[in-house]
Amino acid sequence: MKKQTLCLFVFLITISSMMAQTETNQTTIPVLDRELFFGNPEISGGQLSPDGKWISFMKVYEGIMNIWVKKFDEPFEKARPLTNSKRPMYGYFWSNDGKYILYVKDENGDENVNVFAVDPMTTAEVNTVPVSRNLTPLKEITAQINLVSKKNPDLMMVSLNDRDKAWHDLYQLKISTGELTKIYENKDRVTGYDFDWDENLRVLSKTDNKGTTTIFKKEGDKLTQIYETSVTEQAYIASWTPDNKQAYFVTNKGDLNLSTLFLMDLDTQKMTKIESDPKNRVDFGNLNVSELTRKLISTSYTDDKTVYTWKDKKWKENYKFLQSKFPGREVDFQSKTKDEKKFLVAVWGDKYAPEVYFFNSETKELLSQYVPRPALKKAEQYLAPMKSIRYKSSDGLEITGYLTLPVGKSSMNLPTVILVHGGPKGPRDTWGYDAEAQFLANRGYAVLQPNFRASGGYGKEFLNAGDLQWGKLMQDDITWGVKHLISEGIANKDKVAIMGGSYGGYATLAGLAFTPDLYACGVDIVGPSNIFTLLESIPAYWESGRAFLYGMVGDPNTEEGKKRMHEASPLFSADKIVKPLLIIQGANDPRVKKAEADQIAIALRDKGKQVSYLLADDEGHGFAKPINRMAMYAETEKFLAGVLGGQFQEEMPEKVAKRLKEITVDINMVTYESKKE
Repeated sequence: MKKQTLCLFVFLITISSMMAQTETNQTTIPVLDRELFFGNPEISGGQLSPDGKWISFMKVYEGIMNIWVKKFDEPFEKARPLTNSKRPMYGYFWSNDGKYILYVKDENGDENVNVFAVDPMTTAEVNTVPVSRNLTPLKEITAQINLVSKKNPDLMMVSLNDRDKAWHDLYQLKISTGELTKIYENKDRVTGYDFDWDENLRVLSKTDNKGTTTIFKKEGDKLTQIYETSVTEQAYIASWTPDNKQAYFVTNKGDLNLSTLFLMDLDTQKMTKIESDPKNRVDFGNLNVSELTRKLISTSYTDDKTVYTWKDKKWKENYKFLQSKFPGREVDFQSKTKDEKKFLVAVWGDKYAPEVYFFNSETKELLSQYVPRPALKKAEQYLAPMKSIRYKSSDGLEITGYLTLPVGKSSMNLPTVILVHGGPKGPRDTWGYDAEAQFLANRGYAVLQPNFRASGGYGKEFLNAGDLQWGKLMQDDITWGVKHLISEGIANKDKVAIMGGSYGGYATLAGLAFTPDLYACGVDIVGPSNIFTLLESIPAYWESGRAFLYGMVGDPNTEEGKKRMHEASPLFSADKIVKPLLIIQGANDPRVKKAEADQIAIALRDKGKQVSYLLADDEGHGFAKPINRMAMYAETEKFLAGVLGGQFQEEMPEKVAKRLKEITVDINMVTYESKKE
């Protein structure tokens, strides 16, 4: 064969292969049922009893995830329900002696939290569940759990804002009887109570009206100041040395940018540095301490992913053993027995549905327990990898985030959703399985999750760089992420949506108002539209954080603050919003009240703009009930598809369709009456 002919032959083969590969890459991926992402898991939240003889877990009971229990060696089908809550719980746990399971929940999302107890060994009549006892049976309070005793497992320390809605008093709670005994009456702005290993109240923290937090050593009734941080700094006690003489202390005070782990001698206030991020990129993460030996197990840092530094040889060996069994995935010790020998281990990844195993650290026995979402597990080949991404903002600040691209499509010129997390100042997006990102990627969208300035974990300077920058540099961090994806050829510049909850909802409104040509549409989930009314309506028990909030958005008591707040409030730039908006709101939200949604809905309606509105009467700051979640995401994907052209699941169960109709607001009927002076 002549050389020219050979070259032509190779060329044709190459082109044919490329075309075949393109066809493979752009194979139609099935539209996965939204139930796989947002419906109730079959089983979740498994915990071993302290003696390892029982397993508790969450499973549906009358439509809501409730607590069930079974003997360890019984099949899950033999489990029995322990609770019949009509509202999803915030969490649950076993008492140290295994006599009780305790859980916390509110009413319809109002965040007025009570603590409940149920006896896991009690059997109920057929088709009923045991009776739970409300241990804090008070209305319109937000109970906080400060300590669950191990010395006397019948005791807890809880703080309640029953006397003063703004401040929590400390109580001793006897689980068996519900008896509450006041330990400390909080008349001096206490915002933290710290107990040592012997369960003695050793440290109190107080925050003044300027946001300065002072930490005091407590000896009897005597309080001695030992540390102080400004409103832009943070410090906390993470644990104690085995002898209780020193505290593991995390701080970013003064010249420190990244939060750092120290040992503090409370008597002398001498501080000895233990460690900070060896790569000098992120804050100190978590401190894991054995409750059995009181010794350090590990520390961790979360940059693109979480990295552990093991302090205990045996724990490190167990972790490495489990990693070897599940290559390419992450391993978490989800629950453990009191002797720290038996565990429930969660195995997961960005494109892997989680699985849970029992692990005996002495015998290395590893037994599959359950898969929370087995239908999703079967569809794993359609899940997309999550990749870390970095780009520069308008002022040169490096922004990190995560990019999820749809499977089976070219990675170029894609319709794109910018998915903005809540907060700010604390939360951030992390690597791993993300239901919203996977859902949107399955519908054919590229998904960018930016960790804009004021996201937590990247140091004090990055955190505080967002102060007074709502709608300004914080929004630029998101805007420049869009520009980066467009310049890389990933995003179709005419098909970019912005979506998010809480602050992410604010960023959605700000994006549509302040950069009206950048986005094709937006989905605002419980986002504030008017910073003035947002601050006016904060819950009473947020009083200690008022200076903190003013530092972020502006002080409404000053002319300069009012000016900044007005400029940053999307409501006052509603006339600039020209793209379709979907608003999603919980009627009982105590943080971002219904008024925030009503005001922007009315402003856009009255200006003839395209706006639609979902309002659930049984939800708060986000939708927790599965029927509401399913209705919300059904409307969201239809809305996005109508503008961006992605795939969407048209059909829905009759009960979801009915609920969607119930929560869909007639935009012409929305009213708002401003607060009287």
